[in-house]
Amino acid sequence: MEMKKINAGKLRAIGYDQRERTLRVEFDDGTAIDYAAVGSDTWRKLSTSASPWSYYRDNIEEEFTGKRGRAAPSAGTAAIDRDALMKAFGGGSDTDGA
Repeated sequence: MEMKKINAGKLRAIGYDQRERTLRVEFDDGTAIDYAAVGSDTWRKLSTSASPWSYYRDNIEEEFTGKRGRAAPSAGTAAIDRDALMKAFGGGSDTDGA
């Protein structure tokens, strides 16, 4: 799902999977909520709203079933490789018993 970065209230990114009809909203605290059975018209209105935070609060938050989770890392943000960091900073790796 492609995420659209926004800075509106507590919202930091929104995305929509048209095939699955799933709306994802990501918040400034790193949490995310996936909402099921969201129509494309609701997505269009949210993504083009002059006030996405208000639209979300008024039309999505209480109207759709959401499943909480964690926001995905931002595009371009590499996953941290613990072993590489440990080697770079003089620490051991999990494989050598340190």
